[in-house]
Amino acid sequence: MGWIEFALAMGVFLISHRLPAMLGVKSKLTNALGQRGYTVLFSVVSLVLLWWVFAAAGRAPVIPLWEQSAAARWLLNLTMPVVILLAVFGVGAPNPFAFEGRPQGFDPVHPGIVGLTRQPLLWALILWSGAHLLANGDLAHVILFGSFLLFSAMGLRIVERRRRRIMGADPWNEAARRTGLVPFAALLRGRWRPQALPSLPRLGLAIGLWVVLLALHAPVIGVSPLP
Repeated sequence: MGWIEFALAMGVFLISHRLPAMLGVKSKLTNALGQRGYTVLFSVVSLVLLWWVFAAAGRAPVIPLWEQSAAARWLLNLTMPVVILLAVFGVGAPNPFAFEGRPQGFDPVHPGIVGLTRQPLLWALILWSGAHLLANGDLAHVILFGSFLLFSAMGLRIVERRRRRIMGADPWNEAARRTGLVPFAALLRGRWRPQALPSLPRLGLAIGLWVVLLALHAPVIGVSPLP
């Protein structure tokens, strides 16, 4: 039954991210609730389903594939602050390239977090899932985090192609000239330089979120994340 629940949870979670757009439910709810209202509703439902996926993975039969190591746990703990920073600074930032595609307020001369990478949320998911994949060596969690890693990596190119098609080649090239897909690529190539200090409220939010996630990991997930 553990494998059945895990497969069902994974299926429902993945379907919930595809069916609303395919069936027109997303547009109807957006019209009724507004973009912000729909985003809040979708985020709450996604978090509930994600918790179910984690819980189901924990209840699945344990089939070890490799031993957990202190090095992998250290890597995970060092990666998570980066993940949280990318997510906190990426959410709500003017970004015409991301899957949510919010162009209002985006300045191609001063792209902000978008200069670091055009896809901060997807890179946060890639780092999160990759670090957790290495730190968890049983089959259920390898399937769980491996799936997130695969879909996030595939999403990079899918979202880039989709947004480029929507924007058009010339507007895309003009808007993207000081940005890069790979983190720090635009910085290393001299196309982008940070021109302002990070937002202190967002930095404080990121630190607070990291502390909360670290404190709640054991009581909610059932496993301490510390090495």
